[in-house]
Amino acid sequence: MDERLQQLAAQLDGALHFDWLHKALYATDASVYRKTPLAVAFPKTVSDIKKLIKFAADEGASLIPRTAGTSLAGQCVGDGIVVDVSKHFTQIISVDEKARTVKVQPGVVRDELNTFLEPYGLFFGPNTSTSNRCMIGGMVGNNSSGTTSIKYGVTRDKVLALKTVLSNGEEVSFSAISEATLKQKCATETLEGAIYTMLYSELSSETTRAEIQAQFPKPEIHRRNTGYAVDALLDTEVFGTTETPLNLCNLLCGSEGTLAFTTEITLQLDVLPPRERAIVAAHYHTLEACLDDVNHVMQHPLFTCEMMDDVILDCTKHNKKFEPYRFFVEGAPKALLLLELRADTAAALLPQIAALQATLNDTAQSYAAPVLTGKEIDMAMELRKAGLGLLGNMVGDQKAVACIEDTAVALPDLPSYIREFSTIMEKYDQKAVYYAHAGAGELHLRPILNLKSDEGVELFRNITTDVAQLTKKYRGSFSGEHGDGIVRAEFLEMQIGTENFELLRRIKNCFDPNNIYNPGKITDAWPMDKSLRTDYQEQEISTKLSFDDSKGILRLAEKCNGSGDCRKSEHAGGMMCPSYQATKNEKDTTRARANMLREVLTQNDRNNKFDSEALKEVFDLCIGCKACASECPSNVDMATAKSEFLYQYRKTHKASKADLLVAKSTHYNKLGS
Repeated sequence: MDERLQQLAAQLDGALHFDWLHKALYATDASVYRKTPLAVAFPKTVSDIKKLIKFAADEGASLIPRTAGTSLAGQCVGDGIVVDVSKHFTQIISVDEKARTVKVQPGVVRDELNTFLEPYGLFFGPNTSTSNRCMIGGMVGNNSSGTTSIKYGVTRDKVLALKTVLSNGEEVSFSAISEATLKQKCATETLEGAIYTMLYSELSSETTRAEIQAQFPKPEIHRRNTGYAVDALLDTEVFGTTETPLNLCNLLCGSEGTLAFTTEITLQLDVLPPRERAIVAAHYHTLEACLDDVNHVMQHPLFTCEMMDDVILDCTKHNKKFEPYRFFVEGAPKALLLLELRADTAAALLPQIAALQATLNDTAQSYAAPVLTGKEIDMAMELRKAGLGLLGNMVGDQKAVACIEDTAVALPDLPSYIREFSTIMEKYDQKAVYYAHAGAGELHLRPILNLKSDEGVELFRNITTDVAQLTKKYRGSFSGEHGDGIVRAEFLEMQIGTENFELLRRIKNCFDPNNIYNPGKITDAWPMDKSLRTDYQEQEISTKLSFDDSKGILRLAEKCNGSGDCRKSEHAGGMMCPSYQATKNEKDTTRARANMLREVLTQNDRNNKFDSEALKEVFDLCIGCKACASECPSNVDMATAKSEFLYQYRKTHKASKADLLVAKSTHYNKLGS
């Protein structure tokens, strides 16, 4: 296979790597999973992507599309060729100011797109906690939402057109089409024609449509990534009674790269929101009181309605960067609601604030509700954004695990749903972490588990199964915005019923009969409790420096949960990570160093565990600035780890002449002056 990969590499304009270093770095994303890929590709052109598709078809391999790799459900993990488009597919192609649209390649960073659009008075609404490094291609693959979905909708609502490459190499553009155009496409002898023919045949059945409407999540739940969104195709002129044209972008959005390879995206934009804003930060003594208030506060014109519990708030006490951001927290709340209001003028904002405060006073559930303005708002929202990463700062083997963290239910169901959820947690003697887009009915609920133990892995499956059944009871969405991936895909049949699930399998088979695109996700799912990144036997590792605050150097590396904060660019503010900002290579991120350190310390069979050229390479461009010690939400201090590595590495390898010259540079400078 190496010879054939070398031949493929020679054909590409971009790069293809199949060395251990790159395969190890791309074996994980921000989930709990680890699968070693066959290779890692960095295509430069659509032609490169077509060559990769042909290679996969000829060799029985697969392709795993990837941008920033911040997915929480294992979407970017697989044993095929990981295709990273974040390096070269990064162009903002055009803006149509009048139509309020923009065309981009999938590797454009969400926040950088909005910086570009600001002079036009426009922006792309969906706003995830990873917005300073997540990319539009990944947002389309996941149907991402974020804090603003209650006002601006989800990514699926914004995707107008997609340029794609199908599994047979056909280049096809998907966009809104009329019923007449649909019939023309069905008449063509192409894979595109076969796809439209299959969908038209399947969804023309009244029985099929009724089954979809009965089993899929309630339509009022706008955060919904339950398999392929066939329910979104029904309310059109082709299959329903509306004049809405059929657009298969609704199906592709949220499909996690399993149906087609996207190369260009056309997005609908919104006018910039009103500039004057305020946040009312409602404090609660109990989680139940907080959730009971959600329905009441949502009667106001909120732009965001976000919840944090005391577990996340307590994490911020130990973080150098985010502890000062707690300035507005009064007492010891069990939960907070951050309620954002906006208006064109400060005068227009005041009555909105007063009305919201009156509602909070009437319900009498909260005990404090300070009003934040100006930079205070940014600090509060940054505190909330850091939540997922901060959870990785839990020292030791017990971690807040993403498995049931993406459930969404209708707002009227939220209080009773959470009460039943709490009963499940009590059954397993669990203290869960509650982190929520409460206004959208979505709760990021995380059990705290030790996945290194058999008991922890068993709980991982049992808790996920019970919550999947509970979500089905309320006709909720088991995946609101984080995707199905590996962790939730095997529960899809339970969620939507066997008949609907078989329909999804037929759709996958029609688009991708050879299962080239991202296998193991959505249909024919891999087991959710296998291929974990903690599947290794630990050994005692002696160090010169003390890593007691992390319970050892291995657990320091394990603190990295893959959230990718170190991939933010120089435009995002902060210092982390300067080497990545210079090279834009994954191997030069803090995440890569932590991942490789974990890989080497657990996989290296040499007497000196630190004797690794791959580890030396990822540490090579680390300048020891220690930005990771403060800016990384998990405080993954790779500068100190590098010092330990070099000390241990030099036990086996003597210092080079270049190292000695630098070490004695002061002496030689004096001689030369």
